[in-house]
Amino acid sequence: MRLSYKLFVRTYYLGIYIASFFSEKARLWLAGRRGLLLRMQAAAREDFDNDKRQPVIWFHCSSLGEFEQGRPVLERFRQEYPGWYVLLTFFSPSGYEVRKNYAGADRVFYMPLDTAANVRRFLDTWNPRMAVFVKYEYWFTYIAALNKRQIPMVVISAIFRMDQYFFRPWGKWFLKHLKMIKCFFVQDEASSQLLKTYGIANSVVSGDTRFDRVWRLGQSPEAFPEVAAFAGDDVVMIAGSTWPRDEQALKPLLEDASISMKLIIAPHEVNEERLKYIEALAGSGSIRHSQLAKSFAAGGTIDTDARVLIIDSIGKLSHLYQYGGIALIGGGFGQGIHNILEAATFGLPVFFGPNYHKFAEARDLISKGGAFKFETDSQLKQQVKALLADKKRLQQCTQTCLQYVESKKGATDVIMRHLGEWLH
Repeated sequence: MRLSYKLFVRTYYLGIYIASFFSEKARLWLAGRRGLLLRMQAAAREDFDNDKRQPVIWFHCSSLGEFEQGRPVLERFRQEYPGWYVLLTFFSPSGYEVRKNYAGADRVFYMPLDTAANVRRFLDTWNPRMAVFVKYEYWFTYIAALNKRQIPMVVISAIFRMDQYFFRPWGKWFLKHLKMIKCFFVQDEASSQLLKTYGIANSVVSGDTRFDRVWRLGQSPEAFPEVAAFAGDDVVMIAGSTWPRDEQALKPLLEDASISMKLIIAPHEVNEERLKYIEALAGSGSIRHSQLAKSFAAGGTIDTDARVLIIDSIGKLSHLYQYGGIALIGGGFGQGIHNILEAATFGLPVFFGPNYHKFAEARDLISKGGAFKFETDSQLKQQVKALLADKKRLQQCTQTCLQYVESKKGATDVIMRHLGEWLH
């Protein structure tokens, strides 16, 4: 299996190389890794005095979503251990390109590909005292090398299901590597029990750090006065992290004159082709956020009758939910819904497509009456109209979402308590 895994890593790289001829994301992935280890070595030489080298903690996230999930722990660690050096790595461009200048870490890099030579050079360069991986990043050459060097690795906000490859008959090699990890801070008791069934007792049920992140976000979001002016006193639906199928479901809402509502659409992928697709769908009554912001900056007002605002940049969505009354979260007609908690922390009832079952927060909020799944465009339209027509029910949904997020925060405290015991 070890040879098969090595072949997989090499094949993955080849696949990214081929994809780079067609995909900007793949090109960024490759470009970010050219000369990466040399740049890391230069950074380490620049940052460290060999006679007084700071202890290093390494945080690794797959992408932007995992970064936001791990961010409460990283920032608390930075606050409580100011003498430590924080190294942050990303696997995906969608995380690195957004957070490469993140001030909460001493250095931010892509993660070198999981080959024996890369891992050896990486660990020789940084020699971390501890490694913290977020949710489901498992790179087995790294895991084995960390274990061999007796560098403890923990995984935070982990979640496990019986259908994962670790627990398949052919997954014993992968499962063996999981046993090398010092601790899994899991989201739920079911994950902990599943690990114990397979001989892994080193888990702590801490909960999901996303609740800490979104709760704090809800207390002090960034203001966008031009969006506030666009929203005015109208009910606003925020459609976040949408794909074309999600956006198609919005069309009947826009075409129904009896629904008095404005719409803010923040697509999951922001490129000219996607933006033009949404503009065609929305018709003449749409405006891009960059245009709105420019107009507002020029006069302090907005000169538009647009009913649809299209967010044409990334990094703003989590703050924009403050201007909404309800939310639609994309991904439910694809591999799975995106983050619904960023909307729920502002009290927005959430709607999403049918592929939500892997997400405990979606199941919880449906059962509590704060979320609604739909399978057809007409079903979404009926649900939205019914909710907007019943102000009392809408208010109850809002309170349900707020109380749910409030009740689930606290995972960071649990994790930091254990990390503190191990570091002293």
